Amino acid sequence: MKKRGTFGFLGTLLLAVTLLAGCGGSSSESRPASITTDATDSAMYYEDIYPSETVIEEAAAAEEAGGGSEPVEVKETERKLIRNVNMDVETENFDELMSNVSKKTESLGGYIEDSRVYNGSQYNEERRNADLTLRIPAENLDSFLSAVSENCNVISQNESVEDVTLQYVDMKSHKEALETEQDRLLELLEQAETVEDIITIESRLSEVRYQLESMESQLRTLDNQVSYSTVYLYIQEVKRYTPVKEQTTWEKISSGFVNSLYDVGEGICNFFINLIINLPYLVVWAVVITVAVVAVRWLRRFSKKRKIKKAEKKAEKEAAKAAKKAGTETEQEKIQKEEK
Repeated sequence: MKKRGTFGFLGTLLLAVTLLAGCGGSSSESRPASITTDATDSAMYYEDIYPSETVIEEAAAAEEAGGGSEPVEVKETERKLIRNVNMDVETENFDELMSNVSKKTESLGGYIEDSRVYNGSQYNEERRNADLTLRIPAENLDSFLSAVSENCNVISQNESVEDVTLQYVDMKSHKEALETEQDRLLELLEQAETVEDIITIESRLSEVRYQLESMESQLRTLDNQVSYSTVYLYIQEVKRYTPVKEQTTWEKISSGFVNSLYDVGEGICNFFINLIINLPYLVVWAVVITVAVVAVRWLRRFSKKRKIKKAEKKAEKEAAKAAKKAGTETEQEKIQKEEK
């Protein structure tokens, strides 16, 4: 009985060792560089996910030479284009244009990203203006620009188009590679047996997730810029539109003469307007000046009268002294006569 138990135990032990050896051999192929001790296995793992620089350079050279596989063509509908437009416009009705722009933006599915409105100054004769940043769906951009052009005078319009298709495709491929690596790391994390392996895998997993979040954020930003075009619209209120087409010599002379007449009339009109506006100040200053003139004249007269009175008093004193002296001399003469 004891011999049978010993042989049975040894048979079971050999079977277990054989199974463990088989599992170890199969698991070593999928173990990452952080777990395996063989550098060759580590290099093979990362080459499965990211191509080496040599492979990338060879593929790029083959594509430039036109050999090998056919070049990848991006369809027109798949291109990622970012359109930005700068517009400077004039309007004779500021409030109406602002309302139309707001309504048109909303009706086309866009929104106002930034708005700065200046209400002008009556002292410097500065008129109202607005600086708007609008986000318009790319498919409705042309419709919006046409609507704005119909309601105002366009002074200048500049449009720039940036093709980010290759950048977008590259970022998307990088994201897919990171997702593949993340899935494999999660699988390896379930198979990890030691604490050191778990810590190493989790550290790399954190880096991969951080890169994934950054990549997704950049892709969302590009999608938003592609889906919504940006329009920088500057609106200025004017009394007359500025001519935007080239004028002939006669047109320049006639328009210049008309502008001169207009400026003269505008100057006269502004003069009377300012006169009426500043009339209260003029009245106050007139009263102040009148009071000052009257006060100066009264002071002069008062000073002159005082001088005359002083002169009269002085003359009277001198006359009294002279009379007194003359009377004294007469009395002396009388006394001398009586003595004789």
